[in-house]
Amino acid sequence: MRQHQPEVHEQAADAQALLFLRIAMVMQVTGLGRSTIYRLVAENKFPSPVRLAKRAIAWRRIDLERWSEGRPTVTH
Repeated sequence: MRQHQPEVHEQAADAQALLFLRIAMVMQVTGLGRSTIYRLVAENKFPSPVRLAKRAIAWRRIDLERWSEGRPTVTH
């Protein structure tokens, strides 16, 4: 008899959470402020968020990684 494995569902939920980042995490990852992020989105210089629910948006992690890779590096 096969038993139910709740950890599989928990792992799937964790993986799904890693695909999308809410604004607080986007701010932490990029070092940008909320208004700067939304200004850059409006100027098409930052990835646009996607709608998760009626009142919830998030950014795809892969979009943020691609954006970050395209940024110039600073050398001192």
